[in-house]
Amino acid sequence: MHRAGKLRKELTPAEHKLWAYLRGDKLGVNFRRQHAIGKYIADFCCVKSKLIIELDGSQHLEQAEYDAERTKYLETQGYRVIRFWNNQVMNEIDGVILVIMEAIYPHPSSPKFDKKNLDNFENSHVEFGGDVPSGTEGVEGL
Repeated sequence: MHRAGKLRKELTPAEHKLWAYLRGDKLGVNFRRQHAIGKYIADFCCVKSKLIIELDGSQHLEQAEYDAERTKYLETQGYRVIRFWNNQVMNEIDGVILVIMEAIYPHPSSPKFDKKNLDNFENSHVEFGGDVPSGTEGVEGL
């Protein structure tokens, strides 16, 4: 089995939780998980929006140089990369989803923006308007 396929079968708890919100076009666009781009594998990728979402655990504290090189390559391929810590996904999923929605639909007045997509969320309490919830500051890409 190739590496991306193996990673798809071995999701971390944070990846599993976020995937429940991204799968099935719940945000109005299709995401792929563990998607290969060149020699790298993105945690989550929306090809249509050219958006990559990366989840980082404590191991990323020790591999900042590798992550920077990887991000640079993905950006040269036309992708925008946003990163979240695993604990942000586990403890502040509403804020994470808001940041992702802002990356997909930069302005709520955009013709592509469809707040009805929120109805697809199970057990979600995402609201639009106002400030981005605490805990999303310092998220790369915003």
